Amino acid sequence: MLTYDFTGKVAFVTGASSGMGAAAARAFAQTGAAVALADINRDAVQQLADELAADGARTLAVRCDVGAEQDVADAVAATVDAFGALDMAFNNAGIMPPTSSAVDEPVEAFDAVVAVNLRGVWASMKYEVAHMRKQGSGVIVNSSSIGGLGGGAGRASYHATKHGVIGQTKSVALECAREGIRVNAVCPGTIDTPMVERMFADGALEHDAILAGTPMGRLGKAEEIAAAVLWLCSDAASYVTGVAFPVDGGVTAQ
Repeated sequence: MLTYDFTGKVAFVTGASSGMGAAAARAFAQTGAAVALADINRDAVQQLADELAADGARTLAVRCDVGAEQDVADAVAATVDAFGALDMAFNNAGIMPPTSSAVDEPVEAFDAVVAVNLRGVWASMKYEVAHMRKQGSGVIVNSSSIGGLGGGAGRASYHATKHGVIGQTKSVALECAREGIRVNAVCPGTIDTPMVERMFADGALEHDAILAGTPMGRLGKAEEIAAAVLWLCSDAASYVTGVAFPVDGGVTAQ
């Protein structure tokens, strides 16, 4: 991974207890940033925050359900109260509902995935941008998916949310383009995370089929998504805003 110097910067990461969120939190901490780790799993996110703090990082663990707007407002406020600023945000929290035909999916399942994947990003940006405007700077990276760039049989609601994340990203990027705030999205392919491992185990994904459909012939690593997030947050990407950046081993190039 390329290294960056984020000393004196403050990062906020949702879905930070495992997978891509945990990898990004570690990467931000290793490059000198203070990191607020937000997750619905209080114990897991506190454990990671303590681990990073033991290595010398400044950390804050916050229990946050991104589907609850007040939780998000409180988490962002706690970050600013603890560290005095909010420079970078990775809005990563997301869920994958069970595979379902569009005609059979219950409204409760649709509402649940929208609440986390789409409204959670909306709420996160709402409160992040509000603070970043006060300080006149900031970078936001939202977690979409290659599912935001195409369709998927049996996953209509999930793909709808990930398309929506890209729409939000582009729109807020345009709104903030002259305010010193950049907004982008990463679009991961199939990444080796605990969530994906569970999907392989329960048959929701077929391992060999995923590898066969990926030009690079392997799963991505959470650290590779973190590397893309850090680049988008860095001055190396200072003229980049409003993009949906695939990190997918070549899947969307086909």
